[in-house]
Amino acid sequence: MSVDVPRSIVLVRHAKADWPDVADHERPLADRGRKDAPAVGEWLATHGITPGLTLCSTAVRTRETWKLAVHHLPQRPKTVYEERLYEASPGEIIAVLNDVSEEVRDLLVIGHNPGIQGVAEALTGDAKGDALERMSRNGFPTSTVAVLRFDGSWKSVEPGVATLTDYWEPHEPPE
Repeated sequence: MSVDVPRSIVLVRHAKADWPDVADHERPLADRGRKDAPAVGEWLATHGITPGLTLCSTAVRTRETWKLAVHHLPQRPKTVYEERLYEASPGEIIAVLNDVSEEVRDLLVIGHNPGIQGVAEALTGDAKGDALERMSRNGFPTSTVAVLRFDGSWKSVEPGVATLTDYWEPHEPPE
């Protein structure tokens, strides 16, 4: 596959997690998270987003989010549970993106804040419509999705390379 093909990175923050007396990595979804996670999958399906690969943090809450969301997609992408995404900084997430196979055109990443929001902000060099304004104003609440597009190889992913084309959150405040 040519390295100058259009590609997409779909960044998803896990759904709302509970706070039981367990290690952070083992925190499950809260009731609201179990309601919101399927809405992520529905939004992706409605917008024709069909990733070829999903990279998901190994934390319980990210795995549960993906399990509830993926059922709404027309086809299930290959999923890799990536330890490096747990508590990852934006730079660490970019390093994970740089390792993606050039065969992959559309990638979905499920992770945690502040890294997911930070990498969305770092990669955005341009934006369509009011997506960047809404992301800047609202931050990156749980179950939020940002869709970024760029042309090039995965090894060329660096700050400012992408266009933020969509930003969605299930409980977006009214304007």
